[in-house]
Amino acid sequence: MRPSPTYLGLLLSMLANAAHAQSADLTLDIDVVARQLDAARQAIQPNLGASSWTFGQRALADIPQGPNAPLNQVMLRAPGVANDSFGQLHVRGDHSNLQYRLNGVQLPEGLSLFGQTIQSRFAREITLLTGSLPAQYGFLTAGVIDIQTKTGITDPGGEISVYGGSWNWLQPSISYGGRSGPVDWFVTADFLRNDRGIENPTAKFGAIHDTTNQLHGLAYVSGIVDPDTRISLILGGFDGQFQIPNNPGQPTNGFLVRGTFEADSGRLRASQREQTAFSILSLQKHTDAVDLQISAYSRASSLRYSPDWMGELLFNGIAQQANRSTVAHGIQTDASWRADDKHTIRFGFMGQVETTKAKSFSEVLPLDPTTGLQTSSTPLGIADSSRKSGGRFGLYLQDEWRILPTVTLNAGLRFDGYQQYGSETDISPRVNVVWKPTESTSLHLGYAHYFVPPPFALVSSTSIAKFLDTSGAAPGTLNDRVKAERSEYFDIGISQVVLPGLTLSADYYYKVSRNLLDEGQFGAPIVQTPFNYAKGTSTGVTLSASYDRGPWSAWFNVAYARSMGKNIVSSQFNFDQAELDYIRSAWVHLDHDQKWTGSAGISYTLNGDTGHATRLSVDAFVQSGLRASTGAVPNGVALPTYGVVNLSWQQKLTPTTEFRLDVLNVGDAVYQIRDGSGIGVGAPQFGLRRTILAGLTQRF
Repeated sequence: MRPSPTYLGLLLSMLANAAHAQSADLTLDIDVVARQLDAARQAIQPNLGASSWTFGQRALADIPQGPNAPLNQVMLRAPGVANDSFGQLHVRGDHSNLQYRLNGVQLPEGLSLFGQTIQSRFAREITLLTGSLPAQYGFLTAGVIDIQTKTGITDPGGEISVYGGSWNWLQPSISYGGRSGPVDWFVTADFLRNDRGIENPTAKFGAIHDTTNQLHGLAYVSGIVDPDTRISLILGGFDGQFQIPNNPGQPTNGFLVRGTFEADSGRLRASQREQTAFSILSLQKHTDAVDLQISAYSRASSLRYSPDWMGELLFNGIAQQANRSTVAHGIQTDASWRADDKHTIRFGFMGQVETTKAKSFSEVLPLDPTTGLQTSSTPLGIADSSRKSGGRFGLYLQDEWRILPTVTLNAGLRFDGYQQYGSETDISPRVNVVWKPTESTSLHLGYAHYFVPPPFALVSSTSIAKFLDTSGAAPGTLNDRVKAERSEYFDIGISQVVLPGLTLSADYYYKVSRNLLDEGQFGAPIVQTPFNYAKGTSTGVTLSASYDRGPWSAWFNVAYARSMGKNIVSSQFNFDQAELDYIRSAWVHLDHDQKWTGSAGISYTLNGDTGHATRLSVDAFVQSGLRASTGAVPNGVALPTYGVVNLSWQQKLTPTTEFRLDVLNVGDAVYQIRDGSGIGVGAPQFGLRRTILAGLTQRF
């Protein structure tokens, strides 16, 4: 996807005016102005009352793999973040529902499942906001992953890196940042190839048919028009090809296909390709009392699943080639007005239009409508397609009121709505109170009403009737519309600076939901399908500690969570009737519910004030296991607890040359993320075995 000519024309025109103004005796310290505008932009979006966890440059480098680490692996170091298959994350018991922002602009959801469009390589700082969010944050509310991108001012110069090791891992990358007068830019790109693109469905060390090839890229350019005005453009993209790994030794379903009953499940050749591109054009204006950012954005995303035709018919009764695509365009405006010493008013608007397309061709086998027995070994072809356009909008107004020197109240309202497969609106009040009895102590209490529309790109419009009396028929025919989730969220927490550099914090939250949104993977193609529970609850506690002083840095997190749902009320055709009947009358754990989640790490720098500094890091994760089904109880048991330890060594060979060595899963622990059972769980997955990776980086 390319930015429109309007985007480029406006950018080039304003940058030309900026350069002309600079040459016309306008003297500016560009570095100072850029940093002032960065600070002003971040002040537009408050985190008052929310729980936040920030990764700066040093923390990002300490994580095993450093800038090569996928974003989901970075976020696992934050409190209350649980690991799942396909790189998915669960924050405080929610299924996905994460909002990604680049320089304050919310990116639309896409279709990527295995790959990640946003990379930690793009970031100079990453912050996770969760809990009771201020009114500025709507639609996706489990957490906000806010990324401040690198720029030509913050990261000048070039960098070339080669990284790789186990699993035929090869990951070269390049980046360059620079500045010319009032214009600065930063570009980065990387290529990744390895034989561990998706989690192994078996406990064996190596996976069968699991190669991935991925490209990631981002370009940033901005120009300072005058001391109070900046225009910027971000372009980014991702292209990923994934082989679907095989689980050998599996029995077929007993179907006869073109004269044969037999197939080797270890020799299937299914694959999936995912592509995403996005652009963001922003205009920022700063005055003494008002800060404003207006952004126009676009995102195009597509997914193509290519089956193993013969094999999937024999094992699943259906082989489907599927193409999905979605294109979204929108405008986001955020502003703050410092009315006086006690009041800061913030307000804004977001509007987005989106078009999704789905096209599939399936081969299935005909079945007798009375007996259910196969009537022919010759597959039937079924074509299906759909196209749908829709939109969503949100308005907010809030007041940050400093009631007392130590007490601040942030109260606001949102009005949100969408019109896609359905149409709904809602008003969401938000209130947060922060009390700082001392300089080292902060307590917060918050309430938020959340309104979360279903992910438009993932909602299925498959024609169920076309597959009746075939081997590809769904378990049922009932398909009530997926609705928006509405929830009441309560949060209370405390943060205490115990010693210089050492901060402890604790947080308790409780959420009760109507039409709780969840997602499941039902067959192929491998995409998530949303559905609703009529009721849902989520409660938990997070405890965290961080220390950063001198050559040492350390962190520790532990979280308890419990997430439950009752009565599936949409997309019911994906579920067996017995499962629906049980969940209609009983509360069940959500498939991503995990009781305990813990993580910790420590780093130390030797010879930090020399050109030959050595940085040693170790971190560990302990997860009590996601849910699995047993007997008649859906999601009735937890998978076994597991722990993983990682090591990292960073060595400066010269002031501009650095070597790093990372060992992931040092103890080669064999652990299962999914066992293939559970509500909306499609296949088993095991975690990454011991992996040794090394790289060399040259800066210029």
